[in-house]
Amino acid sequence: MDPVIIVGAGPVGLTLALALARQEVPCVVLDEGPGKDEPRLARTVVLREGTAALMERLTGVPLTETGVHWAGWRSMRRKQVMREVTFGDDTDPEDDPGPAPLHIAQHMLTGALRAALAGERLVKIAVDSRLDGVEQEPSGVTVHTRGPKGTWWRGSYLVGCDGPRSTVRKLQDIRFPGRTAVERHAVAALRTELPWPGQALLHRMPPWRTTGPSAGEITGRPLPDGVWRLDWLLPPGKDLVTPELLVARVRETLAGWTGGSTPAYELLDTGVHTVHHRLARRWRAGRVFLAGDAAHLLGALGTQGLDEGLKDADNLAWKLALAWHHGPHEALLDSYQAERRAVVAARLRAADQALPLLRGGGGLRAYVPGSTRGHDALLTDGHLGRGALGAPGAYGDSPLAPRHLEGEAPVDTAPGAPVTDVRVTAEDGSFVRLRDRLGRGALLVVLIAPGTGVWERKHWVTAGIMPRLAAAVTALPHPAELLVAEEYPGAAPHTVLLVRPDGHLVTALTGVRPADLYAAAEAALGGPARTGAEAGAGAGSR
Repeated sequence: MDPVIIVGAGPVGLTLALALARQEVPCVVLDEGPGKDEPRLARTVVLREGTAALMERLTGVPLTETGVHWAGWRSMRRKQVMREVTFGDDTDPEDDPGPAPLHIAQHMLTGALRAALAGERLVKIAVDSRLDGVEQEPSGVTVHTRGPKGTWWRGSYLVGCDGPRSTVRKLQDIRFPGRTAVERHAVAALRTELPWPGQALLHRMPPWRTTGPSAGEITGRPLPDGVWRLDWLLPPGKDLVTPELLVARVRETLAGWTGGSTPAYELLDTGVHTVHHRLARRWRAGRVFLAGDAAHLLGALGTQGLDEGLKDADNLAWKLALAWHHGPHEALLDSYQAERRAVVAARLRAADQALPLLRGGGGLRAYVPGSTRGHDALLTDGHLGRGALGAPGAYGDSPLAPRHLEGEAPVDTAPGAPVTDVRVTAEDGSFVRLRDRLGRGALLVVLIAPGTGVWERKHWVTAGIMPRLAAAVTALPHPAELLVAEEYPGAAPHTVLLVRPDGHLVTALTGVRPADLYAAAEAALGGPARTGAEAGAGAGSR
């Protein structure tokens, strides 16, 4: 069968290629550039816990070697500290900040992905290859590239990961409505010492006078080796950010934060970051898909567009892999748009609703008691990955959700939400993390069995309900791995979890219920597979 063609060699395209290769799917990545990335410390990304774990699982590289997990978070307004949290500190469960985000330069992340792909026999990266034509038919896609190595390529599916000006999206005539220049930030990367080592901070309405247009909000995020990325929110308009103005802002900000004269610093990189909010009308057109910035743009109020793009790749990879190996499952492939577009649309709606409140000036504060703290909480949620602005997306309304299971059991993870990472025992008796078993294309069946961790596998694998559960797992309509955990949040003993290959919970069942387990697995795969003729007709009609 023909390979999957991926257009775009940014983090999303490379992640998708690596995720597909891990599931034995060949790929061709069409890279418009020369195959290397310019080091830019002013261009960084913040990854939530689950996405950082995905990157480490795929690359095999601990990202803490090149990025920084925030030690804490500090929110300030004028001279007042509004909120200060320490990650990993569980002394105040009511103000749990959640897992620490990871801050990393984008070129370091892309470099780790390229290094992992260098040894992948199933992935070919074609540099200096710019897409200029797509032809689609029921059995596959044909694309043409121009450049020094311009040629025709044949593929089974095509995924556009080619950014905001996506050629794939334009060739498929997919609209990309939204808002332009929602926010603008002046950005500087510099090496210096700040009073809060390792902490990220948000400072609203700093008390010192600003040079040029008012800077009402400053964000500081640490990087390795004493480097910081600082962002100054710019007022609406197209005011020119000159080098002199940026240096003045760096100096006054550092002096304001250290309470005296400007400390020593080394300016490493600068830029202007403009945030747009857009959402493609469709993310699938037959055998053509969109992912990352080609499908959506967001980033205001601390939300993270690349983090969402990497989740697109994680969601799409196992579905494309299943279709590539076993024939098109149209409902499964359709669910990519249904799930991911709904999550990103909700994030965009939340940001667009909050923007007038947070950027609308001081008048509202006179009428709404406590609104200042409410604004701070909203911004904190966006930056820390909590609440409507930042919490991990769940697929509770997914078309893949099973219906009417008699044996459903309550656990702390809602169906469709990402599972909690717990220690599990694998089938060979080894202890691993649950997240380590994701991304292989198999469903995961997890039995909650307290006490099994103290016994060798040979003593419990044939005891109690294990033989019946193992037989039920073997009979599922898709390969599945049976794991055992001593505990899971909110789960009673003998609860059975069914988990998708991308780590989202399908259902939790009370004990061994083969019929319910089979029905849930079949639903998670999009229902019974269609025949080849039916699948081909469905793809061609889109």
